[in-house]
Amino acid sequence: MTTRTPKRPFRSREWFASPDRSDMTAVYLERFMNYGVTPEELREGKPIIGIAQSGSDLSPCNRIHLELAKRVRDGIRDAGGIPIEFPLHPIFENCRRPTAALDRNLAYLGLVEILNGYPIDAVVLTTGCDKTTPSQIMAATTMDLPAIVLSGGPMLDGWWNNQLVGSGTVIWQSRRKLAAGEINEEQFIQAATASAPSAGHCNTMGTASTMNAVAEALGMSLTGCAAIPAPYRERGQMAYYTGKRIVEMAYEVLRPSQILSREAFLDAVATVDVVGGSTNAQPHITAMARHAGVELTNEDWIEYSAPQPLIVDMAPAGRFLGERFHRAGGVPAAMWEMLQAGKLHADRLTVTGKTMRENLEGRETNDREMIRTFEAPLRENAGFLVMKGNFFEFALMKASVQTPEFEARFKGGIFEGKVAVFDGGDDYHHRINDPSLNIDEKTVLVMRGAGPLGWPGSAEVVNMQPPDALIQRGVTSLPTIGDGRQSGTSDSPSILHMTPESAAGGDLAFLRDGDPIRIDLGAARVDLLLPEGEMARRRAEANAPPVPESQTPWEEIFRAHVGSIEGGAVLENAVKYRNVSAKLPRHNH
Repeated sequence: MTTRTPKRPFRSREWFASPDRSDMTAVYLERFMNYGVTPEELREGKPIIGIAQSGSDLSPCNRIHLELAKRVRDGIRDAGGIPIEFPLHPIFENCRRPTAALDRNLAYLGLVEILNGYPIDAVVLTTGCDKTTPSQIMAATTMDLPAIVLSGGPMLDGWWNNQLVGSGTVIWQSRRKLAAGEINEEQFIQAATASAPSAGHCNTMGTASTMNAVAEALGMSLTGCAAIPAPYRERGQMAYYTGKRIVEMAYEVLRPSQILSREAFLDAVATVDVVGGSTNAQPHITAMARHAGVELTNEDWIEYSAPQPLIVDMAPAGRFLGERFHRAGGVPAAMWEMLQAGKLHADRLTVTGKTMRENLEGRETNDREMIRTFEAPLRENAGFLVMKGNFFEFALMKASVQTPEFEARFKGGIFEGKVAVFDGGDDYHHRINDPSLNIDEKTVLVMRGAGPLGWPGSAEVVNMQPPDALIQRGVTSLPTIGDGRQSGTSDSPSILHMTPESAAGGDLAFLRDGDPIRIDLGAARVDLLLPEGEMARRRAEANAPPVPESQTPWEEIFRAHVGSIEGGAVLENAVKYRNVSAKLPRHNH
């Protein structure tokens, strides 16, 4: 075998072949022997490649990685590396209470400590469910070790009653049908479970598909990786090629800092809107950028997000699901259209070792129903609308899911009405059908106490539906605003991520049922129409709704250090740590 020399010595040599501390080499080597590893494997100079295993029974969206890791190992071995697989903190969006948003930063911390404290030269990041992607990229960025993303892929398309049913999206649609009396509770459950026919994450363009598309748009995964359905043979092949490629990256010392440029993040912002992606991309992209030392401003979102057209016809903004998106060419085909339209910074480096321009050669779609051109999109100006108001500084609205019914209520882009205020999801579900609230077609539903501090973690509860009585009259949506988030699978054009949040002293805390309000989409503003001095008087009374106590040590630690959702809801004391791998930790004995 030809001996290869890395561009810089592998850090694992300091554990297993240090000329200065043979006693410590013995300590580090000894226990690896107990499952059959040989000293030669760890000492002959091959790169040790970590496989960050996010799959488990508690993380069903990522469970496919338990199988894919075998093909990753094959690729690593065939390329001359030594694979070492290790578990990550589980993240399961559907099941984690009070919200999986608490887990992103916790999983980030855990992965940083593993990559820093153990003899790992490069790492394969196994992603899938929403926050598994940003948490791992954030950690790889903090360490600045060679890293590559392997997506687990979406589930196969769901079908119920001979109709496509997309994961997550069918929940919100079925809730409305249940309220309208069109289905019963058993049919609700049948439709929901039918949307999950195989291994994989959401088969809609929810946050999972969005964030894996973001990883590919950033240049952190091999071309075409994001959209391959989990059960397809191409997914196992992609795992093999990813294992081979990370070994080469270890020798090349190709690190996240060489890939995650400002241009890469701006392209990721634009890609989210072109594919009809989740509003949760905003805090996650912002968090990854901050950990990479890249500044993204609200003006960047206004310039690179709002004007983008929607060209991918995938639920919740469109009709189809993940299988057809993959067959149509997936993320590379969508980005090929961006390249033709001059909307990409295409000459930047990616994990392939090539530029994004080179990666996209020959990637035009063969399905013009699924992926449109910029000249004939599904919708113009379909990106995220950055909004301000006289009682908050930042909020976001997803234009691509606005329906004709919704837009019809905005005369000249303006909606005036009154608010109905809810303090958390339980309060909403307990009171939404209370006739004393007098909720009608001119009501704006307000959710507060749902941000990073208030929930804690920021919950997906802003996409509220009208009372049953309104739905039965054909009013299926009302304007909704709040300081929390919503599921990426939701088809609600909510105004969310309001900053400052209620629990941080934002004026959202002082809204009262019946307050008059104006939403002006053209001006990108939401303003309370209160008499002058009224809000100041309410602040002086200091009668903001109570914030629930922390239930666990982590919730308390999280609240002590987390920033706003506008700023990515990062641990503010963590963003200063970069290129941690440049300095080895001290010996342990």
